[in-house]
Amino acid sequence: MAGQIRATVWNEFRHEKVHDSVKAVYPDGIHRTIADFLSAEPDIEVKTATLDEPEHGLTEEVLASTDVLLWWGHMAHHEVKDEIVERVHARVMKGMGLIALHSGHFSKIFRKLTGCTANLKWREAGEKERLWVVLPGHPIAAGVGPYFEIPHTEMYGEFFDIPQPDELVFISWFEGGEVFRSGVCYHRGAGKVFYFRPGHETFPIYQHPDVQRVIVNGVRWAAQREVANLAFGNPDPLEDIG
Repeated sequence: MAGQIRATVWNEFRHEKVHDSVKAVYPDGIHRTIADFLSAEPDIEVKTATLDEPEHGLTEEVLASTDVLLWWGHMAHHEVKDEIVERVHARVMKGMGLIALHSGHFSKIFRKLTGCTANLKWREAGEKERLWVVLPGHPIAAGVGPYFEIPHTEMYGEFFDIPQPDELVFISWFEGGEVFRSGVCYHRGAGKVFYFRPGHETFPIYQHPDVQRVIVNGVRWAAQREVANLAFGNPDPLEDIG
């Protein structure tokens, strides 16, 4: 792929409509906040999609013009239609990147791509989180120091039921004592998958400069510059077989 990275930010966009505490932080929706800081990057062009749009905003045409899909969901995972999940899955296998954010670990698409429950421990106490970079040479950690802190957030704790990551970029420590694998990478087919934990809806986490930096880096990492031409089936031999 040459030129601009085409990102689509998907959000179920439900909390912001029914919970005043979330609307106060993200009055135009979490997707709009993420789209705004991504759009500030000269090499990224952004569109958004939400659950209640026709086909959840993820039509064949939208996905065909998406290099990286960012996914935020929480209260309505079950409402995502299975045929849309299959459509997204097929695009990832052909080279589209997927970034699952925060409670997107329970999304149908992330669980399908990882083949696990993605279950975990959680606690809402507004405690401090310290994210440690454990793979400092990774492109997703570019420009991030040895660690950064989020002053108030929801805790996610181990055990996190995911496959062994291809790359573990961040681990978190929480004020209550738990730790968590907060930034993990996978390769699926020709596509790349990144899960990034921060993003609880009642805190302004997507306004945090290091969180924004990681997501921008994640978009650049997940974007395929050249999609592999995968061939399957029963090919003719390249050489004569005696």
